[in-house]
Amino acid sequence: MAQTTFIPKNAENIQKLVGVNDRNLSILGEGYDAAIVDTGNQIVIEGNDDSIKKTLAVLKALDNIVSANINISAPDVVSAMKMAEKGTIEYFPDLYKQILIRDAKGKPIRIKNMGQKQYVEAIEKNDVVFGIGPAGTGKTFLAVVCAVAAFKKGEVSKIVLTRPAVEAGESLGFLPGDLKEKVDPYLRPIYDSLYSILGTNTTDHLMERGVIEVAPLAYMRGRTLDDAFVILDEAQNTTDAQMKMFLTRLGFNSKMIVNGDMTQVDLPGRQRSGLIDAQHILKNINQIKFIHFSANDVVRHPVVAKIISAYEKEEEKH
Repeated sequence: MAQTTFIPKNAENIQKLVGVNDRNLSILGEGYDAAIVDTGNQIVIEGNDDSIKKTLAVLKALDNIVSANINISAPDVVSAMKMAEKGTIEYFPDLYKQILIRDAKGKPIRIKNMGQKQYVEAIEKNDVVFGIGPAGTGKTFLAVVCAVAAFKKGEVSKIVLTRPAVEAGESLGFLPGDLKEKVDPYLRPIYDSLYSILGTNTTDHLMERGVIEVAPLAYMRGRTLDDAFVILDEAQNTTDAQMKMFLTRLGFNSKMIVNGDMTQVDLPGRQRSGLIDAQHILKNINQIKFIHFSANDVVRHPVVAKIISAYEKEEEKH
């Protein structure tokens, strides 16, 4: 076992670096199998050479961020660790140069990893963007952030958020209530994103005015959406016909984001997913960009990664 120390650029950085109750250090320690201790003015790292090298690289990257007066939390530590694993840690400070928007509490919202960076850049440059990948990569949240940012800048006059009302083994007809009450549970993740970015009151006010519209996909038929930022969530549960119907709603001065996870198709029977087919049909069209997220882009506690790999090992045994 080797031991080394890390001294931050400024003495006052140490508190921000280690986090509340040394939480950031415990995430690093768990991820790299190292013992990391804050002594008050420096950080002592004990472990094998590889874990020490990675821990130092992450601490240096985080120290640069903290020195620029940016507060960090657990997801930032996890992002830095993932970039250290990939050997791209030198690009870590680039993620913090741009504030996408400030949320309802005034906290800045920034991208968390290179996958998200590509996604946001694609949204800025293209009329139609497909975000494809697992849950937890921030696809829906970032799409809503970009929509709100475009609305605040006056680039669009309306935000339309939609998803197919298809759920595993359930039929809408059996749910109690009117159509809005039946469909709202399916649209919950979209509401959650809006509430955290704009706050409940502002969101409700904009929805009453019709500036923000949250509706099931069937409501899009026969419309042309001009001056709008349109987001289709859970797109893996669209049929080919629905996907074509949705994409052809695109009007002038509008953007469309289509998000989905190929592994979570809940379509009944043997219907093919419109998202899977769209990749092949539309791949050569300019102004349509496909961004693929991997499990590596999921920003979660490192212990979650260990849990997943433990289950995978167990499945391999059987």
